[in-house]
Amino acid sequence: GATEVCMQAGLPPDMDGDFYIELTAAVKKSFPDVHIHAFSPEEVLYGATLSGTVTDATGAVIPGVMVSIKNRATGVVRSLTTDEAGFYSAPNLQAGGYDVTGSAPGFSTTVQSNITLAVGAQQQLNISMKVGETAQLIEVTEAAPLVQVTSSAISSVVEATTVRELPLNGRDWASLATLSPGVNAIETQMPFESGAVRGNRGFGAQLTISGSRPTQNNYRLDGLSINDYANGGPGSVIGVSLGVDAIQEFSVLTGNYSAEYGRTSGGVVNAISKSGTNAFHGDVYEFLRNDKLDANDFFSNASGQPKPAYKRNQFGAAAGGPIRKDRTFIFGDYEGIRQSQGIVSSGTIVPSDAARAGNLANGQRVNVDPLVQKFLALYPHANGPVNGDKGVFTFAGVRRVTENFFTSRVDHKVSDKDSLFGTYMYDDAPYTQPDNFNNTNIQSQTTRHIVALEHSHIFSPGFVNSARLGFNRNAVINYQVTDTINPAANDPSLGMMLGRNSPSIRISGGFANMPAGFPGGFSHHNWNSYQLYDDAFLTRGTHSLKFGFAGENMRYNFFQFYNPQGIARFTSLANFLTNQLNSLEGGLPDRINPRNLRQTLLGGYIQDDWHMGHNLTLNMGVRYEMTTVLSEVKGKLTNLRSMSDPLPYCGTTAPELTLVFGKPGCTGAAPYYSNPTTRNFEPRFGFAWDPQGNGKMAVRGGFAIFDVLPLPGYYYTQQGIETPFTLVGVVTNSPANPLAGTLGIPPSDPRSAYARLGGGSLTGAYMEPNPKRNYVEQWNINVQRQIGSSLTA
Repeated sequence: GATEVCMQAGLPPDMDGDFYIELTAAVKKSFPDVHIHAFSPEEVLYGATLSGTVTDATGAVIPGVMVSIKNRATGVVRSLTTDEAGFYSAPNLQAGGYDVTGSAPGFSTTVQSNITLAVGAQQQLNISMKVGETAQLIEVTEAAPLVQVTSSAISSVVEATTVRELPLNGRDWASLATLSPGVNAIETQMPFESGAVRGNRGFGAQLTISGSRPTQNNYRLDGLSINDYANGGPGSVIGVSLGVDAIQEFSVLTGNYSAEYGRTSGGVVNAISKSGTNAFHGDVYEFLRNDKLDANDFFSNASGQPKPAYKRNQFGAAAGGPIRKDRTFIFGDYEGIRQSQGIVSSGTIVPSDAARAGNLANGQRVNVDPLVQKFLALYPHANGPVNGDKGVFTFAGVRRVTENFFTSRVDHKVSDKDSLFGTYMYDDAPYTQPDNFNNTNIQSQTTRHIVALEHSHIFSPGFVNSARLGFNRNAVINYQVTDTINPAANDPSLGMMLGRNSPSIRISGGFANMPAGFPGGFSHHNWNSYQLYDDAFLTRGTHSLKFGFAGENMRYNFFQFYNPQGIARFTSLANFLTNQLNSLEGGLPDRINPRNLRQTLLGGYIQDDWHMGHNLTLNMGVRYEMTTVLSEVKGKLTNLRSMSDPLPYCGTTAPELTLVFGKPGCTGAAPYYSNPTTRNFEPRFGFAWDPQGNGKMAVRGGFAIFDVLPLPGYYYTQQGIETPFTLVGVVTNSPANPLAGTLGIPPSDPRSAYARLGGGSLTGAYMEPNPKRNYVEQWNINVQRQIGSSLTA
């Protein structure tokens, strides 16, 4: 019958017997009694899988049932036929709402219209059919089970409604991940509170998932890894990930996820962007915050300071719809932030006025050194409570942020078997603010680009392939002093390092660190990640197979201007006032060198979800993932090793650059370390068992191994300031190097502390030359039980 219909409609018959044709209205009119399903591909977005078994009223399986799965938003339909065991499986469905129809000769057509698939979900939907005429329609209104009965992965989904409707501070969608069990924010790295340290560790989300470190997580958008240069979460300079209106939904995988997920040993935050649909939809929005609604800060009140200013204007627009109905869709979102925020430097401890004059609280009277007297101009006077030698300085500087975020997505159905989509995201966020002494202005800026392109091809209803290209770029300026507020910060007579201005002064005993003068140290981070993925999905009987590979070329270029003004340390306030310097540390500017690190990641996997019965699924897989040994384009890596180590001391052929602590340079380029990742086989095993067989309860468990890869971001500290390519000197007060009276002496003077810096004062790095494999083993077992139609424990 199918062949005859195809021939009379002028369409080629499917010789494999799995007929799926798209009929025009005229053909449908000519053959009103023939039940034909339109077939077209669905976007592959590390999408959801819908599977199940079709049975009759007695529980016997029904082979040859035509199952159609229709996306309600786009009208795209996936059709397939149950096998001899009555089983069907539709992989890589886009998250969203679906209508599922089952039809077979001799049975009434069954329709279930309340199926919602989440990103990456493995949803089971068993269909029960009744004997009757095909034209008779039976609509199932019972809600689909909420329990995960086909996957052992521990995960939760932040649905579109949650993303769209929950109030969010800064409209940061990534912060919603903390709604998932086992996910917590790391609060010790709040934006800007830790100065340059924050930016050097990344500005984005700092989450611990199931106890893992933030750098062990992987953040994904449309199947693309979007981790930053520090292997942290994505985010702008103010610590948020914009695009709430552009995110459809995301899942948080906290444990025992399948072999298709790599580059992580912690959790996976897996998001998908919003696409256009057959119906045009859009919105315009604006959110305002203003200090008129705020109370004053406690420290500002205590110091008699006015309420700090705060004005945030967050606005944008989003729209999506069809370019060509049922075939081409577009969606775009723009969001801007204009922020002027008073930042209260609360509780900054500075010397009291009495101490500045040499009258210490313990009754001691000291004579303030004339050279030190000049540096007191860099210390603001206490304007708050005074306790002994310490006073509180409070002021409200202004942090100004201008952020522009834009994202767009285009989906196109090329044919019944091919589809494409592309996503582009751009985010630029500069900010300026004064330091906590109000001496200088500081700039930080993040600029991000993300591009994802994907092609999906359906070879047959049981075999789908997805190929994906991606690019992730971060360009970051971190904590760069741009100009001075206090003229003393730009006074060359206060410099202790050659050609520089005032150093950072650090006094033990609870006093705040005085920031260095203009121009000060800073860092630039440039991260370029080129990614290639291919994933295949094959259904054979009761086996749902996934296999594929991943490749990522990582290019991390950074430049660190480390403490060019120097750090002058004193063990007490009295020693500072009397110019008894304890140590001087500084970066020597004659060898400031950029680093250009390179590394490639390669991985492959196979995963089998074996539906052994209608109530038991085994999830079995293995992943192999390795990285090449880190390299630098000009060999500028250094490592201190023992003389017995067979590897050379560093990876460069320039002996004049490699004399470190008197040891000879290299005779040839060599690996930075021996590769510990070449045997990174990661088995994944899990099971999901439904004891009652009704989809209302699941006992699940599993075991998995995840590797902690030695990615480039881990080497910023090791290689940013190390001899010989960047020289950092430290000289400490000793009989051989007395430093008394040297604060304020110009570095060109032979008596200065700078003149004491020598080869023996330089810093070196040690990287284990033969590191072992670093991995995590994880076991878990859990029970899920559906209590009501919308409640699961």
